[in-house]
Amino acid sequence: MKLKFTKMHGTGNDFVVIDAVRQRVDLAPGTVRRLADRHFGVGCDQVLLVEPATAPGVDFRYRIFNADGGEVESCGNGARCFVRFVREQGLTTKNEIRVETKGGVIAPRLEADGEVTVDMGAPVFEPARIPFVSDSDAVVQPLAVDGETVMITALSMGNPHAVQVVADVDAAPVATQGPKIESHPRFPQRVNAGYVQVVDRGRVRLRVYERGAGETLACGTGACAAVVAGIRRGLLDERVRVATRGGELTIAWAGADNPVFLTGPAVTVFEGEVDLGKL
Repeated sequence: MKLKFTKMHGTGNDFVVIDAVRQRVDLAPGTVRRLADRHFGVGCDQVLLVEPATAPGVDFRYRIFNADGGEVESCGNGARCFVRFVREQGLTTKNEIRVETKGGVIAPRLEADGEVTVDMGAPVFEPARIPFVSDSDAVVQPLAVDGETVMITALSMGNPHAVQVVADVDAAPVATQGPKIESHPRFPQRVNAGYVQVVDRGRVRLRVYERGAGETLACGTGACAAVVAGIRRGLLDERVRVATRGGELTIAWAGADNPVFLTGPAVTVFEGEVDLGKL
């Protein structure tokens, strides 16, 4: 079976984007893993599927598969690429669309300067809804990791995040501690482990170990979670520039039940066709 795809990235977080509106697509976990393989497949952090809407009041359905083949709820960098993809492919003429995801409805918008802003919805802090096993709703909570206690802020941006504030993000134990937090038993659906360094009240540096993908060059929902955690801890202002290893993002949150807005680039790299039977 031959499958047309587009390779895209948002600040280095790269995707294989597949149009499932105009072609028949059946993605088993093994197929996703083969597509995502950087040596034997196309190579990506996530595979994004563009499907027709299944609910009223939305334009498309957006499905996200991590490199390990697992389907997840949300991806902010992917959402920016999503709206650019449907515009470039002629699937819509709108600059702003409403998209249903496993984590809820989001609204990405193409800006006049070429960047994309996504209304990511309001963050969720209730432990049961993250989900996070805890009897406390404290902003900062201890988490025992391999004989050490780290202090995290747990929240959901449509997917679960555990955010730590660190003195130096370059020295943070992302590769060693990140996978242990990802699979920690207090996060029954696993979790994205974020490490954020506060530069000043309007700037942070960030690294994220993502569920099912490992450390990526950027994580959109991780950037949202890091800024929200910093604001709730009184460390940041309402608008923050986030420096990731793949580039910079802007996050804005007015607090309380207000939505989080994510702004950044979305780039088309190339288009191609792959024979799934040869992967």
